[in-house]
Amino acid sequence: MNKSFQLFLFSTLSILLISAAIYIFVFSERTDANDDLTVDEILNLSVDISEITTNLSSDHYIQIAFKVQTDSKEAKEELEKREFQVNNLIIKYISGMDAEEIDGTEGKIELEQTLKDKINAILQNGKVEQVYITSCIIQ
Repeated sequence: MNKSFQLFLFSTLSILLISAAIYIFVFSERTDANDDLTVDEILNLSVDISEITTNLSSDHYIQIAFKVQTDSKEAKEELEKREFQVNNLIIKYISGMDAEEIDGTEGKIELEQTLKDKINAILQNGKVEQVYITSCIIQ
């Protein structure tokens, strides 16, 4: 083989390997970034949604409160400003539910996920990482 061809082949393979290594390193670190947060960091990125009381579609009512964890300070600040919209969407969504839908672990997990998706739909800066139910009474 020609020496210039060998040099070209070696250079091309080296660039490809280095590019692949950088790609794997960068993207594997980003996927687990939120898992490494301390409880203090989570609290600094979280917003308390004060207790909401509303009727359910059945003959019951619910008193419920949440803590919403965001992915950035900007998202937290926006969520604090949009708290009235979040309260509105929570009331509209929950008031269409039966007590049986919310009762139990599965119902609460589904409610948290649905609210996360609905809140993310209105946020423009950042996103909600997790919604936590901090208080829940159904009567």
